[in-house]
Amino acid sequence: MKHVELGRTGERVSRIGLGCMLMGTTTDETTSYAMLDRFTEAGGTLLDTANCYCWWDRTGSNGGESEELLGRWLARGGRRDRVFLATKAAGLVLNADEARLEGGGADWGRARFDGAGAKTLNASIDDSLRRLGTDHVDLYYVHVDDRATPLEETLEALDGIVRSGKVRHIGWSNVRTWRMERIRGLCERHGWTAPVALQQQHSYLRPRNDLDTASVVDHEQLDYLRAHEDLSLVAYSPILRGIYDDPAKRADHWMMERYAGPDADARLDALATLAAEVGVTPNQLVLAWLLHQSSPRVIPLIGPRTLEQYEAALPALDLALSPEQLARLDAAGA
Repeated sequence: MKHVELGRTGERVSRIGLGCMLMGTTTDETTSYAMLDRFTEAGGTLLDTANCYCWWDRTGSNGGESEELLGRWLARGGRRDRVFLATKAAGLVLNADEARLEGGGADWGRARFDGAGAKTLNASIDDSLRRLGTDHVDLYYVHVDDRATPLEETLEALDGIVRSGKVRHIGWSNVRTWRMERIRGLCERHGWTAPVALQQQHSYLRPRNDLDTASVVDHEQLDYLRAHEDLSLVAYSPILRGIYDDPAKRADHWMMERYAGPDADARLDALATLAAEVGVTPNQLVLAWLLHQSSPRVIPLIGPRTLEQYEAALPALDLALSPEQLARLDAAGA
């Protein structure tokens, strides 16, 4: 597996990351271990988790199962020096039982997050390190941008955590572009550790022009990232939970509300046509398209639930798209 630089840190990570959100809850331990083993044996290094995964999938859970499973896997094989470990704070839900939907899933409108105050961040990193069984994480994200806490408090706390050696780099997730600009400005002004990664939802389909969310990359954020190459885009849900391969699933999936319209229809048609021509699935073609992006460069996260889903993603790594094929995909749309 090829590797790319994270921001301008000199740190190289696998060009695709393994999202571990479902490990320890939806995905059982045996299957999780098998995916982790295969990923690292293939040269994969970037493992992504969070302290809240996966509270919505298990009654009585407040999260932490994914970190705990990774800790057991690391202890079993002694692979800590072979992986680039990313986790997150500020997205722990304080009212999990109230926000959990019957049968699984979350009512995000009701969720109350613990936030990014200094006390919370310092406690959260210690709890994560204990669950992961390590003395440091390589990348530590603010999972949900906390606009109720002064940025100065959050950034000073994160800088202290980095200086303590518990974290090597920081990132931000689910954040608007103007906030990221303010974060970077404060870091420069005070000499604090600045984010090197921005983790957002990003895929081949483009969000609707009237979409109002801090979580999905829009045109403005892409432009910002092109101008700031020291900030890597880490893309979660790159295949939008697999909806590209299944029109029936796509028709009823809540995620399509963010994209539905003539532009999405045109891009789906272009994607299906080219996928058939090159002999891959639309999901695989989307991952390959993301891996070909250079401005900004994209590091997609796959989050398989099963070994079959993990194996299905791998052909994207070896799919070389010509300039003409990339131009066709880029030009598609209303």
